[in-house]
Amino acid sequence: MKHAGPAALDRLEPLLNELRAIDGLKEKARGVFYRRGRAFLHFHEDPSGLYADLRQAGDDFDRFRVQDEAERAALLALVRQA
Repeated sequence: MKHAGPAALDRLEPLLNELRAIDGLKEKARGVFYRRGRAFLHFHEDPSGLYADLRQAGDDFDRFRVQDEAERAALLALVRQA
């Protein structure tokens, strides 16, 4: 699964704007967020849809589908809780 390109990130722009407003997140490159100096969240695209990789705890990322508004809202809730 490849990292999200510009067109995919364009589709996620409303979500990216919400993420940019969260204290403690730093966008190092478009769609790539760090927290406390560590990679925290980035996006992938695949024929099956758009996905976010989120580091909730530990060293591993968990993958979440972010194809529709409900999935994006669920991701935002997880980010705010992390």
